[in-house]
Amino acid sequence: METVHQATTDDHQLIERLRAGQNNILRELRKVIIAQDDVVDQVMVSLMVGAHSMITGVPGLAKTLLIKTMARILDLSFKRIQFTPDLMPSDITGTDIIQEDVTTGRRELVFVKGPVFANILLADEINRTPPKTQAALLEAMEELQVTVQGVTYPMERPFFVLATQNPIELEGTYPLPEAQLDRFMFNIVIDYLGEDDEHQVVTSTTTQQDIQLDRAVTGDDILEFQKLVRRVPVPESVSRYAVSLVRASRPNNGGFDFIKEYVNWGASPRAAQYLMLAGKARALLHGRFNVSVEDVQSLVFPVLRHRILTNFHAESQRITTEEIIKRLLEAVPVPRSGLAR
Repeated sequence: METVHQATTDDHQLIERLRAGQNNILRELRKVIIAQDDVVDQVMVSLMVGAHSMITGVPGLAKTLLIKTMARILDLSFKRIQFTPDLMPSDITGTDIIQEDVTTGRRELVFVKGPVFANILLADEINRTPPKTQAALLEAMEELQVTVQGVTYPMERPFFVLATQNPIELEGTYPLPEAQLDRFMFNIVIDYLGEDDEHQVVTSTTTQQDIQLDRAVTGDDILEFQKLVRRVPVPESVSRYAVSLVRASRPNNGGFDFIKEYVNWGASPRAAQYLMLAGKARALLHGRFNVSVEDVQSLVFPVLRHRILTNFHAESQRITTEEIIKRLLEAVPVPRSGLAR
């Protein structure tokens, strides 16, 4: 029988603070964002883990509004970069400029920080800029630092990159390479609302509004929550289930026939790491100090959808990544233990 570690008194107090912060964030978000509960939940998980996420959806579905509103609710600095084909790496990271000291008359190089130096960075339409500029984000995302002219500048923590991309416009876009896609924990898909929700959006946004948003959570709170996430225990059966799902997505593992037929490349070990971390955050947000199979299953789609590369056979038969993930969930045996408590 698997043993489950118990939360300490301090952990319970921190969990209560996290839950209270979550309720405050949701209350403030709902003043602006209508419905889209799954999208909001996944953004919340991303913040609690301290990982970067991408939001994919057609224009007009409030991708940018969601991120800007989240930044206003949190007591964090926020910057937005509109990615364009002529954007240069220095436009993101910053650059050295020559500045004259008015008292001495001496000139010296001074580093002017770019917009990447913020707690929350909105990388809007990240697939509209060339690979060289996209790569300028990699060091900041992975190492939490930027190097310019051989000098390294650390990022202020917490630091999140929330990127958006438009899936329907291909002309003039530069698809992100797999190595950079893998840096994003989630690919969150935002879809059209139902008729009633869309009617509510239209009526509420075409009248005079004076929405006041209250700050809900501080940066120090988020850093504490991130440490708490790391302490959440995971039963071995659940961790092995997460690893099995990821390994089963690879066609060279001698696994399922539909994977060999439709998949060129499966998910990396980083996918299993993110599944576990996201599962821990989701458990805390649901008031539990133990990860269940349900936590893992509910997050498989945003974790895997940008990490499974389909081949020509899948495209010719219109087999989507979503369909492959659905079949993976049906095919990989579910452990008997590890249910939500």
